[in-house]
Amino acid sequence: MTAFWLQQKSWQDVASYLQNDDRILVPVGSTEQHGVFAALGTDTYVAIALAEDASAGTGVAVCPPLWFGWSPHHMVNPGTVTIRAEVLIEFAFDMLASLAEHGFKNFVLVNGHRIVNISWMQIAAERAQRRLGVKVAIFDPAYMSKEIVGRLEFGPIGHAEDIEISHMLYRHPELVHLRHATDNPRREKTLYHLDPHDPRDTLCYVPATRGDLAAVRQKTGDAIGGRPTRASAEKGRIYHEHLVARLVQVLSQMHQTGDR
Repeated sequence: MTAFWLQQKSWQDVASYLQNDDRILVPVGSTEQHGVFAALGTDTYVAIALAEDASAGTGVAVCPPLWFGWSPHHMVNPGTVTIRAEVLIEFAFDMLASLAEHGFKNFVLVNGHRIVNISWMQIAAERAQRRLGVKVAIFDPAYMSKEIVGRLEFGPIGHAEDIEISHMLYRHPELVHLRHATDNPRREKTLYHLDPHDPRDTLCYVPATRGDLAAVRQKTGDAIGGRPTRASAEKGRIYHEHLVARLVQVLSQMHQTGDR
């Protein structure tokens, strides 16, 4: 079975789909620098890959992806496109409202842009549930992979680190040039931790400034955080398959009970 991409169907195809199912996946990512060795669209590509394979396995519709996120700190390097969080909230709400008007009632926002996307996605999702009477779940890979990151010996979450680069090596190896990658290990902090699999995680995240990343680039020659040289396609395969299974589980629960 192939994915049910909305943009590839006619309105009659969608009307027929809605006679039997009211679920839809919405991939959300970003277009931002991912070092000298990986594509600017990395975050969106990984969200697309998860949504696409979950759709292929279940028949659930997929909305065209949102290619842009809130990325002010990544403006340090050219090609990055950052959209203000308040604009993204309105944009996402209008997307959900349009689809809800046609009969979609259960939405899964598939996040590819880590914790930076989550705050505005939560606001848009709450507004949609309150105003539109729909159900919205947010599927975040970092939180849905807590059980396996240790087994895969991934390092801590950073930016263009071994986790997302492994994922890209599995699904889009043509967009990664690992021979150009250099590591910039994240320094251990005393209080603030961003990893969901770390019991010390605080969730009190504030994006870095452009100046912060400029300093990293001046020191290391690139603007990443982590150890991309440890990435591998095989780790990416295991990671991807785990996440797709989790996403299918979310869709199944939503279909059966309406629970998120």
